[in-house]
Order: sequence, then C-alpha cells, then structure tokens
Amino acid sequence: MGGGVIFTDLFRALSQLGDRRFQSVFWRGILITLLVFLALAMGVFWLIDHFAPESFSLPWIGQVGGLNLFLSWAGVVVMMALSVFLMVPVASAVTGFFLEEVADAVEARYYPGLPPARDVPLLEMLRDSLGLFLLVIVLNLGLFVVYLFTGPLGPVLFWVVNGFLLGREYFQLVALRRVSEEEARILRTRHFGQIWLAGTLMAAPLTVPIVNLFVPVIGAATFTHLYHRLTRDAG
Repeated sequence: MGGGVIFTDLFRALSQLGDRRFQSVFWRGILITLLVFLALAMGVFWLIDHFAPESFSLPWIGQVGGLNLFLSWAGVVVMMALSVFLMVPVASAVTGFFLEEVADAVEARYYPGLPPARDVPLLEMLRDSLGLFLLVIVLNLGLFVVYLFTGPLGPVLFWVVNGFLLGREYFQLVALRRVSEEEARILRTRHFGQIWLAGTLMAAPLTVPIVNLFVPVIGAATFTHLYHRLTRDAG
C-alpha cells in the first residue's frame, strides 16, 4: 500500500510542474546547479594548467608531449562521471534554499485553509543542508570502490544509499515547517520505509542527465504531499 500512495504523491507533484511558482524555482535551481558545476570544472582545469607538466620522459622513448591536453580531456570525462555523484548533494542543497516556495505552492493548490507554516530559521536550514551535503560526499566517496565492484548492482546500491539520505533530508525540511524537530523525528521513524522509498525515487533520476535538473523541485513537492498524507492518516 505504501508504495502505491507514494507514486500518487509523485504524480501529483509532476502534475504541478506547469505552476508559475514551480517554474520560477526550477529555473533558479538550474542556474545554481550549472554554476556549481561550472565552478568545479574551472577549478579542475586550473589545477591541470598550473600543476601538470607539459611533457614527461619515458625510458627508451624519450620526451612525450601533450600531457596537458590529455589531462584536460581526462578532466572532462572525470567531471562527467563525478556529476552523477555530485548531483545528489547539489540537489539537496538547492532544495533547502527553495523548498519553502515549492511547499507553499503545493499547499495553496492541494491543502487550502492550512495555518501559516512555521518560519524555519535560516541558520537551522543551512546547518541541515550543509550537514547532508558533506555526509553525502563522504559516504559516496567511501563507497565508490564498492559501486565499481558490484557490477550492475552498483547503480541500485547508489540509489538505495542516497535514497535513504535524501528521504531523510527532504522529509525533515518539509516537516519542520509544521512541527517541532522532535515531532519530525518521531514521524520519520514511524514511517521510515515510505520515506526511504520516496527518497530512492528521487535518487534514481538524479543519475540521468537533464532529468536530474527537475528533481529538486519534484522532490520538494512530492515530500510535501507525503508529509500531509502521513499526518492526515495519523489523525
């Protein structure tokens, strides 16, 4: 039953993509995401340009040139590969900044009459987002070799691990708009499976280029529906 209603939450979120408020957040999120990856790419190329030798010497062969060019192309390939892993923490950070607007739009359309949401302090939001950002990077770097050696199960493992982290973060951010941190934790513990599954549904498309740009907005909307459904069912 939980899986079916989660898809209902997801489809409701997708149906609102044409909302002007969604569009505003969507384009700003894309801009921030692209700027983050552009800055990372520029950093990689700067390191190559300043620290990589232009040539090197091999025994019996002599001087070999073009190392900078080779490393530059290798840097492009590495950045493309890393973008799959980095989209998870980047998406969580983008969601943290714009979740309030997305959640307000969802509630205005589907849950009218609610009292005003709690104003989550900026420092509290930044603390949670930064903590998850660092945790996702460290955990994925630690599991990178595991991903490589699990063959076709590697992507599945990646989705499951990051689904847990994203589910926790998305639900926490949405719930804190309405309840205290302790109440959010109790809800998260009680509905652990549904939250993890919903997070995995967000983590999977993050590995698909272009599609992953939509995920922060869709994720915030999906978890807004999930939170209100769980609290309604509990009541």
